[in-house]
Amino acid sequence: MAPINNTPNNFSENQKQHDEAVSAKDRMLILTIVIILIIMAVMAVIGFLSIKQGPDTIQGQADATEIRISGKLPGRVAELYVEEGAHVKTGDTLVRIHSTLLDARLDQAQAMENAASAANAKVDAGTRSQIITAAYELWQQAKAAVGITQKTYQRMQNLFSKGVVSEQKRDEAKAAYDAAVAGEAAAKSQYELAKAGAQREDKEAAKAIVDAAKSSVKEVNAILEDQYLVAPCDGEITEVYPNVSELVATGAPIMSLQKDDHWVVFNVRENLLKDIKLGSMLKVKIPALDIETEAKVFYIKDLGTYANWQATKSTGDYDARTFQIKARPEKKIENLRPGMSIILIQE
Repeated sequence: MAPINNTPNNFSENQKQHDEAVSAKDRMLILTIVIILIIMAVMAVIGFLSIKQGPDTIQGQADATEIRISGKLPGRVAELYVEEGAHVKTGDTLVRIHSTLLDARLDQAQAMENAASAANAKVDAGTRSQIITAAYELWQQAKAAVGITQKTYQRMQNLFSKGVVSEQKRDEAKAAYDAAVAGEAAAKSQYELAKAGAQREDKEAAKAIVDAAKSSVKEVNAILEDQYLVAPCDGEITEVYPNVSELVATGAPIMSLQKDDHWVVFNVRENLLKDIKLGSMLKVKIPALDIETEAKVFYIKDLGTYANWQATKSTGDYDARTFQIKARPEKKIENLRPGMSIILIQE
C-alpha cells in the first residue's frame, strides 16, 4: 500500500493561518495607534480651550542716582580716605589733592595784598608829623608878620592923618600889610593841606588796589578749598578712579558716589498703561531678595520712536510706543542693589 503525502496542503493551510494572525495583529496595532492619536488630539483641544492666556510679564530693574566727585583744583592725589564699597555720610572727607602751583599762587597773592595794604595805610596816615609841624610854624610866622604890618600900617595912617608922613609912606605900609595877610592865608592853606593828608581820589585808588589784592587771595583760596573733597550726601563709594600720587585735572572725576535713593524702572508698552498713573502704587516683586513690596510712581516718559513695538498684522493693529516708568519703594529695602531684576505684579 502506497503512503499518503499531504505536506503541500498542510503547508498552505499553516501559511494561511499565519497570515490571518499577522493581519489581525496589524489591525489591532493600527487601531490602537489611531485611538491613542484621537485621545491625544482630544486632550490637546481640551487643554487649549481650558488654558487662559495670562498677563504679560513686565520686568524691570532697580536703579539709583550716581554722583561723580570732582573739584576745581588740578594737582596730585595726596591721600584717599575711602575705598570702593565704603558707606559715607554727608560731609565725610573723601580725598586730599595737593598742588604746589596753587600754593605758590597763594603766596604771591598774599604778598600783593600785604603790599597794597601797606600803601593804603601810608595814604590813610597822611603827611608825616614833621612836615605838618613845619607848615604850622610857617603859618604862625605869617600870622606874626600880619600883626606887625597891621600895627605899622595903623601908625602910618594916624601920622598921615596928622600930616606928619607922606601918602607914599602910608601906601607902602598898607602894601606890606596886605602882603602879610596874603602870606598868612597861603601858609594856613599849606598847613591844612599837610594836616589833611592825601586827596580823596588817592585814598579811593589805594583802597581799590587793596580790594583787588584781597579778591585774588579769595580766588586762590576758593580753588584750594577743593583740595579736600567731601561727600555731598549719604551713599556708597562704587568706584575710585585715580591712585595716590596720580595727577588729576580740573573737573576730572575722582570717584563715584551712589546715593541712598533707590527706585525701580520699567519699560512698558502704552497699551499696558491704563492702570498706571503718576502717584499710583505698584506691587512689585524682587526675586533676588524673595520679597514683595509697594512702590509709588513718580516718573512716566515716552522713550521715543526708536523704542516702538512694531505691529505684526498688516491690518487691525498699530505700533505701540514704549514708556519708561520709575517708582520709588515706600519703605527702605535692605540689600537692594542697582541692577537687580524687578517683576511688576499685575492684578
